Amino acid sequence: MRYQISGKQLDVGEALQSHVKSELGETVEKYSQRPTDATVVFSRNAHEFLCEATVHLSTGLTAAATGHATEIYAAFEACREKMDKQLRRHKRRLKDHHKERVEPVEFDQAGLYVLAADDEESEADGSSLAPVIVAEMETKVPTLSVGEAVMQMELAGAPLLVFRNEKHGGVNVVHRRDDGNVGWIDPRNSK
Repeated sequence: MRYQISGKQLDVGEALQSHVKSELGETVEKYSQRPTDATVVFSRNAHEFLCEATVHLSTGLTAAATGHATEIYAAFEACREKMDKQLRRHKRRLKDHHKERVEPVEFDQAGLYVLAADDEESEADGSSLAPVIVAEMETKVPTLSVGEAVMQMELAGAPLLVFRNEKHGGVNVVHRRDDGNVGWIDPRNSK
């Protein structure tokens, strides 16, 4: 497994890097036999250290966790415990569904746009209805079943996930609703 361990305005020493590699490697290997790479970023927020970890699995799924504490090692341990819990739940769900994906998840390319209003222009005109594109990049849209999409969304800790439904090939969205449930948008069935 490849590791990318870095710090935002923070020096990450060799001891911490070797600790992260051994502990995170042990956690991921316990639940997933084929992890591909892991990214761990340490940062500081006032008096607390923040640890953000993202692990990509060979099945195409991504697990993400965040931990914070007053000491950097404790922040990593909090993050590792959350990652452990997510991977354990994911493995249990796969077992419960008696389904193992033998092929890797397919990805399509799609444009991703981040829109934000131009504050200077809207203040001068008095109109705030004209957003400006701030960033344009490409992202990958996985081909998954609805159950796998919900698992991927929960593993990544994302509020929503856009995916291509493997049953009919249409673009679908799963999202976390305000009431705590998961919503599923399938435009194909909206006729």
